[in-house]
Amino acid sequence: MKRILSVFFFISLFHLSLLAGSIGKLNVLRCEYLVAPLGIDVPSPRLSWQLPVDVDVQEAYQVIVGTDSVRVAQGMGDSWNSGKQTISNVLTVYAGQKLQPYTRYYWKVCVWDSNKMYTSDVTYFETGVMDEHNWKGNWISDTHNIHLKPAAYFRKEWDAKRTIREARAYIAVAGLYELYINGSRVGDHRLDPAYTRFDRRTLYLTHDVTQLLKQGNNAIGVLLGNGWYNHQSTAVWNFDQAPWRGRPKFCMDIRVVYDDGKVEFISTGQDWKTSLSPVIFNSIYTAEHYDARLEQPDWNTPGFDDKKWKNASCTSAPSPLIVSQQMHPIRDVEMLRPAKMIKLSDSIYLFDLGRNIAGVSQLTIKGKPGTEVRLKHSERIGEDNRADMSNIDYHYRPTDDSDPFQTDIFILSGTGEETFRARFNYKGFQYVEVTSSEPVELTDNSLKAYFMHSDVPVAGRISSSDELLNKIWKATNAAYLSNLFGYPTDCPQREKNGWTGDAHIAIETGLYNYDGITVYEKWMADHQDEQAPNGVLPAIIPTAGWGYHWGNGVDWTSTVAIIPWNIYLFYGDKHLLESMYDNIRRYVDYLNYTYPSGITDWGLGDWIPIKSHSSKELTSSIYYYVDTDILAKAARILNKQQDYEKYSALAQKIKNSINARFLNEETGIYCGGSQTELSAPLYWGIVPEHLKELVVYNLAEKVSKDGSMDVGLLGSKTILNALSANGYADLAYQLASKETYPSWGWWIKNGATTLYENWRIDGKKDISLNHIMFGEISAWYYKALGGLYPDSSMPGFKHIILRPNFVAGLDAFEASHISPYGEIVSSWKKNRGKVQYTITIPSNSSATLYLNEAYKIECKEINAATLSAMRKKGGGIELLTGIYHFEIKTK
Repeated sequence: MKRILSVFFFISLFHLSLLAGSIGKLNVLRCEYLVAPLGIDVPSPRLSWQLPVDVDVQEAYQVIVGTDSVRVAQGMGDSWNSGKQTISNVLTVYAGQKLQPYTRYYWKVCVWDSNKMYTSDVTYFETGVMDEHNWKGNWISDTHNIHLKPAAYFRKEWDAKRTIREARAYIAVAGLYELYINGSRVGDHRLDPAYTRFDRRTLYLTHDVTQLLKQGNNAIGVLLGNGWYNHQSTAVWNFDQAPWRGRPKFCMDIRVVYDDGKVEFISTGQDWKTSLSPVIFNSIYTAEHYDARLEQPDWNTPGFDDKKWKNASCTSAPSPLIVSQQMHPIRDVEMLRPAKMIKLSDSIYLFDLGRNIAGVSQLTIKGKPGTEVRLKHSERIGEDNRADMSNIDYHYRPTDDSDPFQTDIFILSGTGEETFRARFNYKGFQYVEVTSSEPVELTDNSLKAYFMHSDVPVAGRISSSDELLNKIWKATNAAYLSNLFGYPTDCPQREKNGWTGDAHIAIETGLYNYDGITVYEKWMADHQDEQAPNGVLPAIIPTAGWGYHWGNGVDWTSTVAIIPWNIYLFYGDKHLLESMYDNIRRYVDYLNYTYPSGITDWGLGDWIPIKSHSSKELTSSIYYYVDTDILAKAARILNKQQDYEKYSALAQKIKNSINARFLNEETGIYCGGSQTELSAPLYWGIVPEHLKELVVYNLAEKVSKDGSMDVGLLGSKTILNALSANGYADLAYQLASKETYPSWGWWIKNGATTLYENWRIDGKKDISLNHIMFGEISAWYYKALGGLYPDSSMPGFKHIILRPNFVAGLDAFEASHISPYGEIVSSWKKNRGKVQYTITIPSNSSATLYLNEAYKIECKEINAATLSAMRKKGGGIELLTGIYHFEIKTK
């Protein structure tokens, strides 16, 4: 009967397609925001798709999921058939039969608009272990303690008696790993698994290893690195004192399916062999040391003599929760050759990459056996052309000279040309100083570098007639990516810490430019792991324990609310808001209990200001309001009416308290009237409506009087936005495009290729040259100049708000952003007193364009009468899917 119904459905679907006209193709099918992912272990994965260009409105969709690709292609799914849903969303949640582990599920989508049906090709997702009870292997390690420096090899040989149809490796690691099969490294990821609170949650990876295995004898090899699990370097954040710390360990199941359908697991246990490797030291924080004389050739291939190796030891799991790592991985994204090389002597060479990156260098060299080569990585060089690390090693606390900061050590075997790169470390650098204990001959081609980061897809693009603007945008993106390693960090050299304040300031920059949801969802799970029972969060996440008593005020740890809210705005997906709701609520409840007046000074304040010091009470209280307001909005979205009323009232109380305490209503001045004190209340919606014009006038006057920007971190988020959103876009652009101190342009003028930690550039210590914390400017380009804003009432850019500013001093500008519905483009060019403005609204979306009422407007695609009628209503110009060409006569 089930088969008959499936055939009937297929025939019905065919007839529907005939009635609808020709069939088009859908694009970009994703499961959990990944294309054809392996190792899915959530019971109800999210499925999404993108419509072809020029589909006005999706009127209905149908999702079909099954284990047989042919039947799914025919419209028959044995796992789930959503039926025809009259919904315009391009995101749904699997609601079919219970997903089974180790199973490939095929799926497709059919979509209808008013006169046509669109269908996708068949794609798939594959489940992983799904349940901790499905693991077959033991957790294993070697017998050494946490202080032993050399990394461990592990190996096992295994004989496949029959032809292999498919094979998957499921590997969970406390530490870092490289997996090899028959001598070949598995996959192209780096630094797996991602850093977590190891005693609370450990991640596993899934690899398709079908092509690496063969019938007959096979060898499996694993090299384990310390990562953040066994941190041996010492610094002020006490990584070496982590409560979870232990010798790296792992658990692995290789599930093999033979041609006859039989299944075999090759799993970790005491029968695995272990030995120390040539990686004689590795630290995710400092560097890596390798002694090529200790190499054991072919250690990961069949037939290797491992009689001298010891048996592995079974040990306990590091945490009770082993879950699949489902996010865009860290990769070698770009390879760089040096821009120049300077030979200082026959044993000292300096390589200049020409730009600042995060990643590793790779050296190819010949020399005598035992020659020690040091690769010192720095952001600056001294007048003597030697590497200078005084600006980035300030917080390092070495106990001896055996672990030099950002300095790899390579000891040559002397067997000919040798190549070295760090496996379990990354650094922030532009220069590599190579010194050797014996003379060596190096050339420009001896060294190359790899820019590494979480390989998130590009989602946005900026171009303009101003080369400085373009360079600032590129530098901001480079700094953002340099600080994305499975979690957002502050800098890739001195700290590598997940500073909360830096991350929420840069969240819009991240989401306009990159498809980063998978990394942020992972990081929010880290927040859940770190949140104390009373709701308090640490300043850095993850943490080994540091940050619960300093740096974690409201202005920093507002990540718990601000990031889920922005994910909701950009993706139209309420999943993260829902999963984080209780965490946000506990956080706000703690604030309400501790600061019942609505005023708090808990925080770091406007960090690294230029001259003026703004009221910490004001800025922290504003973030108290922001978090509470987000909680109230989340409660409404999630249909928690009682909470919505409760927290809406609390948010209003906090706002009233802020204005009563800090606002002089007669003058329109908050506190002492610094740029941050005026812009923060404007940006975050604190200022009473009737006083906005006065407050922003005061801000503009203050900026004009100061002649430059005068803000720290919190003000860098608000200053440009507050001006441009309230009638002073030209003044904001003047600040954004300055080339004198203090400004982003000042950095670029002085050679910056990434953003700096401090507006000053002459500091001798503790001044990173690759920080993201002042990175809001990239998002500001999209918002103020491109005018692209998500609409909280129709999130995910289902409805787009367009408020472009054709600022004085800029002749042309274009911003594009790939939303869940497709690419949005806002492009304008000035020509003889007019602006040619082109807008692309993607399929299944709409937009409202707001322009100055004084502008005279024509549009090729909208007749004059209709355009006039829209403008007379007092609102914006309503636009549906399509490309629009406006001619605008400005003042």
